[in-house]
Amino acid sequence: MSGTSRRQFLTAGLLGAGSISLGLLAYARHQAAADEARIPELMGPLGVVEDEATGLPLLRLPEGFRYQSMSWAGSRLHDGHRVPGAADGMGVVRQEGDRITLVRNHELQGSSGAFGSANTAYDVTAGGTTTLVFDAGREELVDSRVSLNGTLYNCGGGVTPWGTWLSCEESVFNPEMAHLAPPRKQAFWQTAGARKAHGYVFEVPATGVAQPAPILEMGQFYHEAVVIDPVSGMAYMTEDTGPKAGFYRFIPNTAGNLHAGGRLQMMKVLDRPDMTDYLQLLQQMDVEWVDIPDPTAGLVKGHPNGNGVVSQGIAAGGSAFVALEGCAISDGRVYFTSKLGGKAMAGYIYEYDPAREKIWLVYESADHALFSGPDNVVVSPRGSLVICEDRLTRQKAAQNVAGLTRKGELFRFCQINPDLKGSHGGHDLALTALSSEWAGATFSEDGEWMFINIYNPGVTLAVTGPWQEGFI
Repeated sequence: MSGTSRRQFLTAGLLGAGSISLGLLAYARHQAAADEARIPELMGPLGVVEDEATGLPLLRLPEGFRYQSMSWAGSRLHDGHRVPGAADGMGVVRQEGDRITLVRNHELQGSSGAFGSANTAYDVTAGGTTTLVFDAGREELVDSRVSLNGTLYNCGGGVTPWGTWLSCEESVFNPEMAHLAPPRKQAFWQTAGARKAHGYVFEVPATGVAQPAPILEMGQFYHEAVVIDPVSGMAYMTEDTGPKAGFYRFIPNTAGNLHAGGRLQMMKVLDRPDMTDYLQLLQQMDVEWVDIPDPTAGLVKGHPNGNGVVSQGIAAGGSAFVALEGCAISDGRVYFTSKLGGKAMAGYIYEYDPAREKIWLVYESADHALFSGPDNVVVSPRGSLVICEDRLTRQKAAQNVAGLTRKGELFRFCQINPDLKGSHGGHDLALTALSSEWAGATFSEDGEWMFINIYNPGVTLAVTGPWQEGFI
């Protein structure tokens, strides 16, 4: 996408903050009764395409697109360790020529031991990250390693402007509170034996292995995603819990050095204590911020369900969201998702303008059968918001990677092949087709490659093809 068109898109905001053609709300209502097969395929009809690495018919894509899988769960990393499963949030942290470095989260719980070296582990818990180096010229994975281990339920995260990855724990634990019933989102066996506090953000370098030090003042809560504003240096963070979750910002004492401490705040939408329902598309709302007095009190006696931070924020007047997931920033605008927002509890996407302290809704899913559970998001180099689906419904169906255009049109770009059968590396591919979410969409610096994860069993895909201006 040219610099001019990209600036025009983002200056106006995703939907122009007031001027749209078809109108996303009308579009969503029109589609509410449709089944998921009727999501428009604006980049061309999707067809089954075989994986260039395995020959498996994993995906449906528009004509001309191709892909290859790499680093399947259970296979070996270049450092000799086995690839963990549950591949979640991911980002490109460095690109030197054709060599593209990605850091990938693994959303694993349990205290059976860290998946990497015990010498570099933060704790005995099972979560962490792996680092992948993909050579775009050779079109192959040339290096891979464990880069953070001994953490807990590493779900989302984000890339920093200085080229590191922030990996976020979506689970809260304090050893001194282990005698209490575990928080709502985890069972006793998932943390039994853990020796250190969890629920934090960890920084992972582009090279080597992280020295696992939690960034305490960024808060102890159910972290999901984080983005850094490259101009202000502020971090914006989502929280994946319910019925009340917060949207946070962290003001660092020193820009570019999160470990030097700072101030944690929660968003307050004026006259909107509840941001989970009854919102109108494109209605702009004023924003303020309230301080969190004790960012590390995520699990204390007064809040045995692990909601200590969000409870502090709400007590100070902050607004309650629900199940906040992905977060992206581009040219000063912040986009974030709520997996359960809206009348149908099928998903919201918000846009926030820090310069004007305004927030508004740009998408509401009207039906679980259409497209629901918006999770990880990223702004495409060509202008659309790319959305990973994590559908929450009893109706099993292959999930989608969707785009949201500047006009508010939702379209399908990619789908797990619903007819996928057989096995690979001991993994049941039919189960993958019916239940796996998408995660971790990210792009190379030149925009020619999109990298994305199939969560179950855990595999990364490198996708390329005839990208289209205004879409993906």
